[in-house]
Amino acid sequence: MADRRPEPRLLGWIVLVAALSIAILPFVSRPVLDLAVRGLDAVSVGAIVGSFFAALALFAIPVTLLGAVSPFAIRLALDNVGEAGTVAGRLYALSTVGSIIGTFASALILIPLVGTQRTMLISSALLVLSAALVLGLRWQLLTIGVAALLFIPAGTIKASPGLLYEAESQYQYVQVLQRANGSRVLKLNEGVAVHSVWYPGSVLTGGEWDMFLLVPPLLGRPVESMLVIGNAGGTIARAYGELYPGVRIDGVEIDPKVTEAGRRFLGLDDNWNLHVVTDDGRPFLRLTDKRYDVIVVDAYRQPYIPFYLATKEFFRLVRSHLTPGGALALNVAAVPGDDRLSSAIGTTVLAAFPEAWRWKPLRFNELVLAFDRPVHRSDLEQRVGGVPAPAQPLVPLFRSGLEAVQAEGEPLTDDRAPVEWLTDRMIVDFIAQGGELDELPLPTAP
Repeated sequence: MADRRPEPRLLGWIVLVAALSIAILPFVSRPVLDLAVRGLDAVSVGAIVGSFFAALALFAIPVTLLGAVSPFAIRLALDNVGEAGTVAGRLYALSTVGSIIGTFASALILIPLVGTQRTMLISSALLVLSAALVLGLRWQLLTIGVAALLFIPAGTIKASPGLLYEAESQYQYVQVLQRANGSRVLKLNEGVAVHSVWYPGSVLTGGEWDMFLLVPPLLGRPVESMLVIGNAGGTIARAYGELYPGVRIDGVEIDPKVTEAGRRFLGLDDNWNLHVVTDDGRPFLRLTDKRYDVIVVDAYRQPYIPFYLATKEFFRLVRSHLTPGGALALNVAAVPGDDRLSSAIGTTVLAAFPEAWRWKPLRFNELVLAFDRPVHRSDLEQRVGGVPAPAQPLVPLFRSGLEAVQAEGEPLTDDRAPVEWLTDRMIVDFIAQGGELDELPLPTAP
């Protein structure tokens, strides 16, 4: 098109159409996303795939049009073929600077400050302004019109039944929903997984958080301190506040919006011995001098464990921050009949610890345990009987399901840790075989 009609006005029209298509996205995206998710749910593919294809459809037009701008601009600016490298280099340098500014300004400033809707409208208004500089002064009225859309109230970002809280942070979309039974759940990015749960009158959940209640007696000595990497809404710490009130807990959570949601709706402050630290788990460990009796890693970002929290180097760092006789407890995603991810992480843990144990009381979650010194299985089976009475229903499951981890293949490293690839294969294979993402609760369910 640029070769056939190398006209500045045509480039202006391309930018203008792209700008207007971006301006309407905040107002048409909800029904498109809902339709895609419902349609794909009918064939058991689910929200993640549905949202991907819906987003692809929504953004195809503006992305394609804006992708045409750079080659078109080079064609217009090129008077002499002998200067092609200079012209292309200059324009792509400007494009790169713009991309860097746009990425950081939107993610770190605009979305946290004014939200996604207004960020997209600001982008659209800037594009209309750019197009109007080529098309003529009267088109600046359209710039004013698009800018006026900024005054439309954003309202609820994503209306959902039982919505109590929602926020867009630098990291994710955060929701707290109230369910029909009175419980509240924390969800991130509308994922399938629940990251924290709160029940009125009970610190037990029947979910994966209860697995960690068996850890303290396994050390065979009093536990005084614990680190939770991936504190989220504080479900684990809340239960410890009642069942193990003498344990001091540092809860590391990278997202302050998640901590805010936990304080307001999920009982985060119920445990007075919980100290919340806003930080990323691995940098926190790298910079602190503290040592802990137990270090819990429960850092899901639906549905993945961050790769840098699953490598040999990370587990060695964890071990260096354990007190003598201390333990690591790691929540690992699983699906029935597929141990690839669990085996990879178990093998990696063994590269840093003398031995490791696996317990899978749920279909989609298992607990990987590692101690800084060897422990006999019989000792663990005996010690687990010392858990507080509310967690006693888990003891038979633990004794019958505990398995020693065997090294298989190469451990994950900072240089190569395909955790997301392993997780994707695990989920896709499970869905392809007709599996459903349902879960039976633990016997500790309220």
